[in-house]
Amino acid sequence: MAHVQPSGKFRTAHVGSWAFLAAVALAGVLAALLGAAGASANPSIREKRAQAQAILQQVQELDGEVGAAAERWNGANYRLGQLSRDLRSARADLLRAQEGVKVSQARIGARLRELYVNGEPASAVEVLLGAKSLTEIVDVLDAKNRIASQDSRIARDLRSYRERVALRRQQLAKARAQQAEIVRRRAAEKAAIESKLAERKRLLASVQGEVRRLLAQERVRQAELRRQAEIRLAQEQAAAAAAARQAAAAQARANAEAGANEVAPQAAADAVPPGGAAAAPDAQIPAPPPADAGKGAQVVAIAMQYLGVKYVWGAASPSVGFDCSGLTMYVFNQVGVSLPHYAAAQYAMGVPVSKADLQPGDLVFFRGLGHMGIYIGGGNMIHAPHTGDVVKITPLSDPYYVANWVGARRVL
Repeated sequence: MAHVQPSGKFRTAHVGSWAFLAAVALAGVLAALLGAAGASANPSIREKRAQAQAILQQVQELDGEVGAAAERWNGANYRLGQLSRDLRSARADLLRAQEGVKVSQARIGARLRELYVNGEPASAVEVLLGAKSLTEIVDVLDAKNRIASQDSRIARDLRSYRERVALRRQQLAKARAQQAEIVRRRAAEKAAIESKLAERKRLLASVQGEVRRLLAQERVRQAELRRQAEIRLAQEQAAAAAAARQAAAAQARANAEAGANEVAPQAAADAVPPGGAAAAPDAQIPAPPPADAGKGAQVVAIAMQYLGVKYVWGAASPSVGFDCSGLTMYVFNQVGVSLPHYAAAQYAMGVPVSKADLQPGDLVFFRGLGHMGIYIGGGNMIHAPHTGDVVKITPLSDPYYVANWVGARRVL
C-alpha cells in the first residue's frame, strides 16, 4: 500500500532518555509534590520548586512547539512527494508532446516534398475542363478535398503539440521553483526544531532533580493506565464477539422463517379470517454492531503493542521511533487504511466526530493540528507526545489537551 514517506530522514538526539518521561504530565504531578511538602517547607525550598514548575511548564510549551514544527516538516515532505509525482507526469507529457511535434513536422515535410515533385493540385476549373465524364469529375474533386483536409489536420496537430510543449515547459519551471521553496522551508523547519530541542535540553538540565522525582510516579501512572486499557479492550472485544454471534443467530432464525413461509404459503392464507389480514411476524432482529467496531478494537490492540517506543520526529517505525502522525500512519496501515505522514492531511480524511461521540480507533487532534493521537476508549488516547518521551496513554481530560483540543475524525 503506497503512502508518502519523507524524502530525507533526520533523527533527533534522544534527550535525556527516560529522565524526561514525565514532562507531559508536569502540572498535575508536580502540584502533588508541592502539596506534599506542606506548609512546613522552607520558604527557599518552596521558591525553588515554584521556579522548577515554571521551567517545566516552559518545557511543556516547547514540546508543543517542537511537535508543531515536526508536523510542518512532515507537511513539507508530503507536499514534496505530491509535487514530485506532478513533475514526473508533466515531464512524461512534455516528452509525448515533443514526439508529436516531430511526427507532425515529418508529415508536413513529406507533404511539401510531394507538392514540389507533383506540382500544385489542379483547380476545380481545370478538373471540369479535363474530365471525360461526370464520375471522373466527382472522383477527382473528392480526392482533392481529402488531401486538403489531411493537410489542415496535420497543421492543426503541429500547432496543438507546440502549444502543449510551451505549456508543459512553463508548468515544469513553476513546479521546480515550488520544489526549491519547499526544500528551503523544510531545511528552515529542521533548523527551528534543532534550536528548540537545544533550548529544551538547557532548561531541563536546570531542574534534573525535580524531573527524576517525577519519573517514578509517571511510571506507576502509565502502568495503571495500561492495565485499565487492556481490561477495557478485552471487554470490548468480548462484547463485539457476542454481538456478532447474536446477529448470526438472528439471521439464521430469519432465514428459517423465510423458508417456512415459502413452503406453506397456502396454509398461511387459510389462516386469515374472512375480511381480515395476516398478522406480520413479531420477530425482532437485533442490529449488528457498527461495521467499524471490530477494526476500532483492532487498531487499539495494535497501537498498544508500541507503548514505550521512543518519540523521534519525522520517524514512523517501531525500530526507529514514532512522531505523532507517524504512529497513526503505521498503525492504521496494518488494518488496510493508508494515511499520509502529516497530521493536517489526516484531519482532512474521514468524517468529523464530536468529542462526546468518540469511539475507539477515532483520530484526535490538538494544538492547531500540530499534534494527534488515537482514541482508545475510557476517555484516553495513545499518542507519541514529544522528544524525550515515549508512546503512551494520556487522558483527554489532561488540562493541556483540553485547552488545545481541535477535533476528531473517523476514518474506519
